[in-house]
Amino acid sequence: MILPWTDHPREYFVITAPTRRRQALVLALAVLGATSLAACTAATGSDGDRPRTPAAPADPASRPDLRHFYGQKLDWRPCGDHRCASLTVPRDYSRPGDGKTFVLPVAKAVTAAPDKRVGSLVLNPGGPGERGVRLIQDGVADDLGRGVRERFDIVSFDPRGVGGSKPALTCTTADRAKPAEAEEAPSDAAAAPLHPRTASERADALASARATAADCRAASGPLLPHVGTDDAARDLDVLRAALGERRLTYVGWSYGTSLGTSYAEQFPRRVRAMVLDGAVDPSLDWRQRMLSQSTGFRKAVEEYAATCADAVGDACPGATPEEIRTLIDRLLERTAREPLPVDDAPYGLDAPALVSALSLSMYTPEAQWKALSEALVAADGGDGTKLAALAAGEEGPQDGEADASEGSGEADATEGPADETPRDDVPEDNSEAALIAVNCLDVPHPRDAQAYWDALSPAAKAAGVYGTTGVTNELVCKDLPAGPQRPHRVQAAGVPPVLVVGTAGDPATPYGEAVSLARQFPDGMLLTYDAPGHTGYGRSTCVDKKVEEYLVSLTKVRPGTTC
Repeated sequence: MILPWTDHPREYFVITAPTRRRQALVLALAVLGATSLAACTAATGSDGDRPRTPAAPADPASRPDLRHFYGQKLDWRPCGDHRCASLTVPRDYSRPGDGKTFVLPVAKAVTAAPDKRVGSLVLNPGGPGERGVRLIQDGVADDLGRGVRERFDIVSFDPRGVGGSKPALTCTTADRAKPAEAEEAPSDAAAAPLHPRTASERADALASARATAADCRAASGPLLPHVGTDDAARDLDVLRAALGERRLTYVGWSYGTSLGTSYAEQFPRRVRAMVLDGAVDPSLDWRQRMLSQSTGFRKAVEEYAATCADAVGDACPGATPEEIRTLIDRLLERTAREPLPVDDAPYGLDAPALVSALSLSMYTPEAQWKALSEALVAADGGDGTKLAALAAGEEGPQDGEADASEGSGEADATEGPADETPRDDVPEDNSEAALIAVNCLDVPHPRDAQAYWDALSPAAKAAGVYGTTGVTNELVCKDLPAGPQRPHRVQAAGVPPVLVVGTAGDPATPYGEAVSLARQFPDGMLLTYDAPGHTGYGRSTCVDKKVEEYLVSLTKVRPGTTC
């Protein structure tokens, strides 16, 4: 997700290291999707029972073999302006006594008014793969509003396998982690096609996906089956208990809505208040998710062209919407033939990276459209540097970041990948590996490549290049572990009213999905934010007020409420 207090969207679109043939675009895999464009896509198997593992009783805290985990007391220690601890959870909830665990960093900002404290508010920033600890360290608490800040300790954590989790996921094998000499792009390198049509182009796309999957299995094989959202939701309940809370108060953005939904299904009577902003509908299959989000990004880029003048004025790359559309089409054709040069890089900006730059720039129009406009003008002049920066998320180093897992007093159970020893070469930002692993595990994908090729033409018709790149970037899941989950409608009998926030012009989680999810929850409430961009809480004073009233006082939102 992209919050208004951050400047580098990392969810859904991630650029991988350039290969000989392409600079791959990893597109929205499992959370890829939002619902159908108008919540009108029928979900296969949506009314079926949700598969459950045998090790998921109604009250896991009562299981003797989980009592040790539920009985933890967090050892809070100072870390900068906040407090940090770590939480130990079983790696496999069906075998919690086998000694294999994840140790998860946790951070909190203590309430500004202890005498008014209601409890702890747990946040998840999305992803999958975003670091909750970094969210706290970046000052999210100070942006949540006085009412929330005074009444709650603001808490977040790095989910299993993510960021400072021990062990952590990586798709970088040991040999590839070693520094290599700078290599120039080969003279015969060709731009990756946005719509692979020929047998050769499809073979290349399949080989690239297989190579990525093979790297993930080689580097993180034993972890891959254990990083799914249902297990992360069980970790969230262990965290609730360790925080001393009888019931959970929670806000999840984007993928965080999947985590919240899973928690509500497994622990409906442990929810106090839950805000799900930028909703992911669990009733959609992989193809529906891919198609709906791809269509959302296409429509968002069209909206950019149509309203650029009102948003950024003279900075627009064209005098009319048609001029802007023509420029974008021209750049797509140009980069499909030959990548644009990028300063200080051995490779250029190819067509998939251009699609990534365009799509990422749709998250917060008020903060991103001017930079996109300037980058498009530069690219039309032959320089892809600014667009490449947008495609990469412009994420800089996080100097001085504290490690929330240090000095926590918890056991350091860091069994690693294939040889069960800790990996010391996991990158600090492993969001791409987590994105791939969690997405592929959460949503079943076909094992036959033909299913992806069959999806190309419908995707092209509905979403153009955003659809075809979406299909090809789902290919990595063909060769990675899948969990037992199936598309299903929410089953959370007994959960109190859940507040779903939907943004009308959301490109990453289209509005129809919020409508659908709110209807699936018993007494679900929908708050509509009539604006472009991804998510609403933190971007609108009207939305902020309604969310705050709900979190603090459990005030219900009336049907039809729009900001």
